[in-house]
Amino acid sequence: MNDSQLYTKARLSPLSLTYYGRCLANGNYTVTLHFAEIIFRDNRSYWSLGRRMFDIYIQDIRARKDFDIEAAAKGVDKAVILTLNNVAVNNNTIEIRFYWAGKGTRAIPTRGIYGPLISAISVVSNFKPPSNQREKIFTIIGAVASALCLTLVILFIIWWKTFPGSSTSREQDLRELDLQTGLFTFKQIKAATNDFDINNKIGEGGFGSVYKGILLDGSVIAVKQLSSKSKQGNREFVNEIGMISGLQHPNLVRLYGCCIERNQLLLVYEYMENNSLARALFVECQLNLEWPTRLRICIGIARGLAFLHEESRLKIVHRDIKATNVLLDGDLNPKISDFGLAKLSEDDNTHISTRIAGTIGYMAPEYALWGYLTNKADVYSFGVVALEIVAGKDNMKYRSDENYVCLLDWALVLRQKGCLMDLVDPKLGSNLNKEEAMRMIKVALLCTNPAPALRPTMSAVVSMLEGKLDIQELVIDPRIYGDDFRFIALRDKYDKLQLQSSTEAETLMDHTGDGSSSTSAQDLYPRNLHSL
Repeated sequence: MNDSQLYTKARLSPLSLTYYGRCLANGNYTVTLHFAEIIFRDNRSYWSLGRRMFDIYIQDIRARKDFDIEAAAKGVDKAVILTLNNVAVNNNTIEIRFYWAGKGTRAIPTRGIYGPLISAISVVSNFKPPSNQREKIFTIIGAVASALCLTLVILFIIWWKTFPGSSTSREQDLRELDLQTGLFTFKQIKAATNDFDINNKIGEGGFGSVYKGILLDGSVIAVKQLSSKSKQGNREFVNEIGMISGLQHPNLVRLYGCCIERNQLLLVYEYMENNSLARALFVECQLNLEWPTRLRICIGIARGLAFLHEESRLKIVHRDIKATNVLLDGDLNPKISDFGLAKLSEDDNTHISTRIAGTIGYMAPEYALWGYLTNKADVYSFGVVALEIVAGKDNMKYRSDENYVCLLDWALVLRQKGCLMDLVDPKLGSNLNKEEAMRMIKVALLCTNPAPALRPTMSAVVSMLEGKLDIQELVIDPRIYGDDFRFIALRDKYDKLQLQSSTEAETLMDHTGDGSSSTSAQDLYPRNLHSL
């Protein structure tokens, strides 16, 4: 058909459509209406049963009654052009209305699509508008004056934002976002932490320092302070508030609120008496993690992730599950923390392609190498943490000898040799349920399967750890990726990073789960991709 581009789309309404052309010169106009039936197709399906009939009004006068596009065009997907001449405009406005009067199809094929349809409208004057030189002069003067005013306003805003005395700051930018959480004043936080007394400092991480505080009502809090040198900025700060403020679960850390005064970015959490799981497992402390406690911690982490992935109204991929981001309360109940890198997972999307960010040693291979992110990336990270709980060893810092890259690498070889119980932490001694320990190890290895599709869901992981579901046995070659899976180049890069880090950064485990800084994998992987 001619001008076929006009008919590829159309405006559709179940009842009525009204168009107004305003600021027109009074006089007569020619109105051209373009139609094509592109919804009810003649394809011998139930869609072909649809019939569309509606009335057309011009200037509130009915110009056509029971107009049928298909009948007028003698078929579907054919153009029909209706031209109405000498339409009078007396009040500088033209009104074109399409109204379904209840005739034609009412509910076939689908309710709501049987009303009027219009593809294009053209309104052309039948006269030459009179030239008004005076109006043109005023229009030009007004346009020039508006441009000058706009330029002055822009220059003033630039000066105001760059002037040294300007009050514009990061805190004002964040206030404009209307963060939906409790707000604390800086005075409250300062009093609670005794002016950020060094004796109240309980951790140091990539985000900044963490302080213990006591509010006036006696509530004990943990204050996470964004450092000016932090690699995590406004985006991570706002992301963490937005993610965690709407979540309530026994195995997720509770956010009380934040403070964004005096150029300070502070997050206020519930206080966790026993710091992080990493500190309990890897650092000499007075905590005695016996086997029943370790199993309970592992199941608690799994339940928290199952809530994020499957039960929460907002489906979330945490992206940074590790032992330092699992906190322990006074009863050694685990709570997942640090949602600064979390991503929303939409049901319509099978995966998220995103900038790689996380912690080396815990990232799933498909995410670390290609940025392919699903909740199975969290499942992989959980599997690494579960191995650490059983072994009492840090995945990236433990090597039984130089032939092995990490704890997971060693575990895969032990599985091949049939010696998985060698993984168990010697500190557990005889106070160990071997059946439960073997179950946890098998679940951990199942979660760290190189193929994300073969990893279980977190709800299935909970059932397997509780013994309610059989563990699927998978025969995995520990060198399924050859030398690539052993991450030799990655280990060398990790060693260099460790040498560059201070002793304090290596040993301190911060209270909020930032003990080991969340590092962009783009800083760790690309230069070694040819090796990997």
